[in-house]
Amino acid sequence: MIIRPAIAVKGMSMRVRVRRVLAAAAAVCALLVGLPAGASAAPAGERSCNDELPPGTPAYVQCVWLNTPEEALDAALYWMGDDAAKLKGAQPVDGRWFACDPATGDACLPPDAEGDGGAHDEHAPAPDGYTEPEGSPACEPPGGECHVDPSGVTAEQVRQAASTPAGQAVAAAAGGGLRPWIETELVDDWKAGGEAFGAAVKRVAALAAQPAVAGIRFTTQLGYNGALATPEQVREFVADASAALRRAAPGRRLAVHTLVPEFGCGGDAACAAAMRERYPLLAPEVVESYLKTGAVDQLILDSGLHATAYRPWRITAEQARRNQWVQVRALAWDALVQLGAEDAVFTAPGASTARQATALAGERVAMPLKDGASTVNLWTRWRDDKGGVHRVFGENLATTPAWRQLTKLKPLQRRLSTIYDPGAPEVSVADDLKKLAEVFSQVYIVA
Repeated sequence: MIIRPAIAVKGMSMRVRVRRVLAAAAAVCALLVGLPAGASAAPAGERSCNDELPPGTPAYVQCVWLNTPEEALDAALYWMGDDAAKLKGAQPVDGRWFACDPATGDACLPPDAEGDGGAHDEHAPAPDGYTEPEGSPACEPPGGECHVDPSGVTAEQVRQAASTPAGQAVAAAAGGGLRPWIETELVDDWKAGGEAFGAAVKRVAALAAQPAVAGIRFTTQLGYNGALATPEQVREFVADASAALRRAAPGRRLAVHTLVPEFGCGGDAACAAAMRERYPLLAPEVVESYLKTGAVDQLILDSGLHATAYRPWRITAEQARRNQWVQVRALAWDALVQLGAEDAVFTAPGASTARQATALAGERVAMPLKDGASTVNLWTRWRDDKGGVHRVFGENLATTPAWRQLTKLKPLQRRLSTIYDPGAPEVSVADDLKKLAEVFSQVYIVA
């Protein structure tokens, strides 16, 4: 806004000076845009300049004088009086001043500043007489790589990890259009103590440093496999593992796999009480305690107990699975983390015919996705304790009714994932992952 108060001034030079001062003073008028309702009321008293706003200005735009026209006039008269004697005699505010002249090579720095005042390229040699401050990291020879990582994972460790079977599988998966995760188990390392745990975290972080890696699943069957004894241990392990991995592998999502047997009971109180007594580490409040802290980004729930565990209460396996997702949805866990379901049913003999495979696709894939899961993780190959191999496909990646049914789920591909162990390939890592990419969008690489 431009304010033009009426003022009679003698002399052209004086008039120009006054105009400049008044124009500068007018610039201190502030428009307050987008204030909360309580603050957007018209300013009271003489400091309001709403009448200066153009027609059609929205009501939420308010105008307040920081200096009213009268105050601006007083300031102008103060500085311009007596032929601007006060303005001419004004001195700079005391401060830290130094002179520099790039044209003559004078350093444009205060006397006690570090450096020589010149601009230098990142790889340029240090100025004469320069010494590294105490505690600076040692770097490779000039022109080489100086890698400093607060996690302690070095560039060489990252390169070595990329050359391992798991690292090569990550690269092959990404090259074939799959989104790789790192699949590992840190519970035993955590229980072994700080040194073992720190080494395990660095090993996993070095693998996860490859750009294609989406995240790290750092434990499976959490609270169910007997490795931890109390709910407090479960919480402490998740907190420690999460904190260490977020430092060592920043930007990578973190996941855990577990189950909540009580959820399968639905509204049966006797069933819920029995499951809580039998599996205290898997109680809903224990699981939610580490979801609420933000320690993990993804929770994958297994359906392992659904086959026979609920028969004493006349709850079928299908009812238990539905009960689980109803309970999850009621607790709004999807607002805390990404939810996934996990199942190995397609590797079982019950998926050996086209009809069986079609029914399983509806029960184990479509149903959890409809009822609250964002993704479904399907096992495609695993080895039991006796050495038997269970597959979705046949030997040497042969097509089976189960695999044929999975290939028909193309519209759901982005929601489907699987687990792959590069240490036990069916044909070769490259061929196996190429086959998996026909059905799945992401893969958990066992490391």
